[in-house]
Amino acid sequence: MSGILCSLVQLFGVLVNVYTLVLLVYAILSWIPDLRGGRFEYYLAMVVEPLLIPIRRVIPPIGGLDIAFLVLILVLQFVVRPLLNNAMIHACAPIF
Repeated sequence: MSGILCSLVQLFGVLVNVYTLVLLVYAILSWIPDLRGGRFEYYLAMVVEPLLIPIRRVIPPIGGLDIAFLVLILVLQFVVRPLLNNAMIHACAPIF
């Protein structure tokens, strides 16, 4: 059972890393006007926007600068990642 739990925690860690990368790519694409409106950006928006919209409701853009990206990345790195590390220690540590 702990092997399955360990694998799930590791998979979730990989998904958090991939989502962070997708979030950074989406943010960079939003700065380049020629790349806006393409199919690639549409697919990225389908993945990223559902988590950004609630953050934007609480923290609206300040002076045209959307800090929802920053807030989401900080939550992923300083809340989710330590929880995953703690879960990995408990799920993947050998039991003697």
